[in-house]
Amino acid sequence: MAALPNKKSEKSKRTQVEEMFDDISPRYDLLNHLLSVNIDKHWRKKTINKLKSYNPENILDVATGTADFALAAAKIKDAKVVGIDISEGMLSVGRAKVEKKKLTDRIELIHADSENLPFENENFDAAIVGFGVRNFENLKKGLIEIARVLKPGAVFYVLEFSKPSKSPYKQIYQFYFTRILPIVGKMVSKNSNAYTYLPESVNEFPDGEDFLTILADAGFVNNKCFTQTFGIATIYEAHKSEN
Repeated sequence: MAALPNKKSEKSKRTQVEEMFDDISPRYDLLNHLLSVNIDKHWRKKTINKLKSYNPENILDVATGTADFALAAAKIKDAKVVGIDISEGMLSVGRAKVEKKKLTDRIELIHADSENLPFENENFDAAIVGFGVRNFENLKKGLIEIARVLKPGAVFYVLEFSKPSKSPYKQIYQFYFTRILPIVGKMVSKNSNAYTYLPESVNEFPDGEDFLTILADAGFVNNKCFTQTFGIATIYEAHKSEN
């Protein structure tokens, strides 16, 4: 069975994910940084440093959430960022952060579905997704849609959780992710499903070489991956074909 926020619900994964993030959005940033011990900021910075070398001017941030990745990408000189997300609750938090940073002229946040992007073909010269692809209802469809709106040769970076394979990190990670994180997450977020869904969705996600294969199937080329912090997360780099 696919990982779902609420297995008893008959609603689609897309709807369940939207409702879950709407519910936890006021506490999402606090929990995210608390549960990752702020390492997530380091991973985003490393991804943006890789992106910076391509000098993108028009960046799409898919599943932007509360706009942390969009804010990091906006530090690239002359870059403008469009962030999309299905959760209006998360976007509301993100817009407040963008306004506080006085970056409304550089960052635009739009309520939209990653698998049905409201943009013309070949519109962006770069795309990023931070901890969002595993929430796609149809992973390959979402990746094909991202490829559609990218210009030929454009770069695409995905930052996503992955599963450590070496001892003792594998065992420590599994204990933390399956025992500690759901308890703390439930206490702070008041949502009984969100932080049970997180480890389930990570375990189900086809990481590493499997994800590189899916990227290739979706039309991306020169695909690479860079594991982070003992394999807890992975940065994927892909490019839209020039042809």
